[in-house]
Amino acid sequence: MPFKGRERGNMSFGAKSASRFAAPRDERSDGYSGGSQERSWRSERPPSRGPDQGAPSRRPFGDGAESKAVGITVESGLVGRIIGRGGSKIRELEESSGSRIKINKGEYECEVSIFGTSSAQQKAKEMIEELVSDGNSRIRNGGGGGGGGGDDRSVWSSSQVKAAEVAPARPQIDWNSIRENKDKFEELKWQDLPPLQKYFYKESSVVSMLTTDEVNEWRKENNNIFVDDLKEEGEKRQIPHPCRTFLEAFELYPEIMENIERVGFVKPTPIQSQAWPVLLSGEDLIAIAQTGTGKTLAYLMPGFIHMDGQPVSKAERGGPGMLVLTPTRELALQIEAECNKYQYKDYKSVCIYGGGDRRGQINLVKGGVDIVIATPGRLNDLQMNELINLRSITYLVLDEADRMLDMGFEPQIMKIILDIRPDRQTVMTSATWPTGVRRLAKSYLKSPMMVYVGTLDLAAVNTVEQTIVILTEEEKKAYLFDFIRNMKPDDKALIFVGKKIKADDLSSDMCLQGLAVQSLHGDREQRDREEALKDFKESRVRILVATDLASRGLDVADITHVFNFDFPRNIEEYVHRVGRTGRAGRSGAAVTLVTRENWRMAPELIHILERAGQEVPTELVLMAERYEKHKREREMFPREGRGGGRGGGRGRRDRDQNWGF
Repeated sequence: MPFKGRERGNMSFGAKSASRFAAPRDERSDGYSGGSQERSWRSERPPSRGPDQGAPSRRPFGDGAESKAVGITVESGLVGRIIGRGGSKIRELEESSGSRIKINKGEYECEVSIFGTSSAQQKAKEMIEELVSDGNSRIRNGGGGGGGGGDDRSVWSSSQVKAAEVAPARPQIDWNSIRENKDKFEELKWQDLPPLQKYFYKESSVVSMLTTDEVNEWRKENNNIFVDDLKEEGEKRQIPHPCRTFLEAFELYPEIMENIERVGFVKPTPIQSQAWPVLLSGEDLIAIAQTGTGKTLAYLMPGFIHMDGQPVSKAERGGPGMLVLTPTRELALQIEAECNKYQYKDYKSVCIYGGGDRRGQINLVKGGVDIVIATPGRLNDLQMNELINLRSITYLVLDEADRMLDMGFEPQIMKIILDIRPDRQTVMTSATWPTGVRRLAKSYLKSPMMVYVGTLDLAAVNTVEQTIVILTEEEKKAYLFDFIRNMKPDDKALIFVGKKIKADDLSSDMCLQGLAVQSLHGDREQRDREEALKDFKESRVRILVATDLASRGLDVADITHVFNFDFPRNIEEYVHRVGRTGRAGRSGAAVTLVTRENWRMAPELIHILERAGQEVPTELVLMAERYEKHKREREMFPREGRGGGRGGGRGRRDRDQNWGF
């Protein structure tokens, strides 16, 4: 005979229903159904008895008479504490108290009903209150009988309940006062800093004897070195003469000279010659130079001397002395290798980057380091969790600043610098000088000097032969494989693509044709990325397919060809890609495939080619002319061709046909 009294999925509470609550524990549901108010953690609502319903046939919990249910209300976000993983906590509560607990899930609040004897109910209620009590949550008492009725079973008095429901008023923050007293708060933050020494330069007698004309002539002959004082107020400072030899810069530092002689360098690069006297004089510096011109060594050597010359000993600093922020893991690892190559005073360095062993990096920092080379994201993570001390930093380097801004790291850089003492010495390096880099320099450098090699106008290196090929998207892959078949046995090619999936596709196609190839992009595991780079550096593979991840800081001196399978997103990236070859005085070649989708880049590309003395294809000139004409017409008739819906695509195709595509 079917059961009577079933309503919305709940059985009437008779003998059969009561036996359900007496069932062995492994027959109960362990899952938290959640979602709507009609669904409970035990699959059904707490049973309520009507006047015509019989008592349960057995009493599974407690020794005394069972009281009516005590109901309490808990915020939905805290109910997980009561349930536990897989229902483990609620079973523990029932076993410890001798009660039965049921939870009805609501959107904002959950109703917790406790069944059993009075003592069991009270014990369970106290245990639940302890679980969810954190100073912010609120528990409200419901009544008996599944949550209806008064609060006669509550262990709280009515005054306590009322007091608990009154939210304390939050103090208002006076932002105007904070802004007005910003300088005062800044001064309080840094009032206990140890002393700082920044000047370590003694000009060589040979350098001091140089006349102004001799200095100007030398700078002109060495890639047009320009130096400027960016101090905005007061009298301009005298710019130090360049150090034309290593001895002129480091005569007072024999250990530095020993390292240089051991490595076998003959003479400084132009950026090093002019940067070293500026940095050893304690000035902030902006170094603008093309890739592969020795910027890393330009800031590392003065950094070693700076740390060694501080009045506070290494043991008393309580943290690292030098921080180098850099955009990519590969560049960070490369800088760390440079630090290890020019070991000075047993300084320890650590490389901190996302994708690496976080716990291992933290342990290295806690073990004591002098130089931190880091990507902004991972360092900001350690900083926010107070796992690294940045107050001890006195020498800060923002390496490849333009690339860090392109990658969106400015918020992390700002947070990091907030915890570095304001009277530090700061170095910024960049290959370009866009507006974002100028803003960053103005914010975080104090009266810097600028050293730039060549010109502030963007220009690709003139040691690279640049070839532009205009074709369709469908023809690109065939052209690439023709290029690879014509490579000589000693050639080494870096192939740039625009998307990670394209890098995998091309490298797979090459593998199927029996070619030894590696790929490098951000979705690969860090271990695989390091292996790919190592294979390419050591010439186990002579073809590397990469995204723009490899356009900065990839220090492989014997790359003979750069192949731009996809045109880069901006002209700055084109310059950086091309700069991966023709390094350290070698010659190189760059092949760039251009399709009609790249026409807006044509005018800027022509400018780069002309500055580097390269041949400009006629097709590229025509493409640039069509784009300039199109741009002028859009300015004259701004609404023309801007249709919405399905007509937009057709209008664009028609417009492209009009421009001769």
